[in-house]
Amino acid sequence: MADMDIHQVLAHLPHRYPMLLVDRVLECEPGKRILALKNVSVNEPFFAGHFPGLPIMPGVMILESMAQAAALLAFRTLGVRAEEKSVYYFAGIDEARFKRPVQPGDRLEIEVTITASKRGVWKFACVARVEGAVAAEASILCTMRPAPGSAA
Repeated sequence: MADMDIHQVLAHLPHRYPMLLVDRVLECEPGKRILALKNVSVNEPFFAGHFPGLPIMPGVMILESMAQAAALLAFRTLGVRAEEKSVYYFAGIDEARFKRPVQPGDRLEIEVTITASKRGVWKFACVARVEGAVAAEASILCTMRPAPGSAA
């Protein structure tokens, strides 16, 4: 299926700078898998403190990029977009492993596959690679719930 440019990503995700961690979708097969891209820039705000003189993308930010790619896949699968009355949450992270550092200039490719979906909870197998080498992998659970304070 066709890729998604940044404008389409922004139309599907509620995230904005500095928390938007998907720049483009290279491939998307609704109901199955997605391959997304994050171009890692030296200007990312977390690099100022992680770590001065040796910038490394924090593992939690890699996991967040996986969750955002998973959200895009779920939204495309369901044929919906994020809305103000609901929030897409992490429900769990299992088997997270970090294999190599991700640094400025890296092109982080995030592959996410749906492994299960039951009662509004989705399970995904996620792998993040740089130049074909695994940087991180995890199994994540996500769910959509009404936003706090909404009458959804």
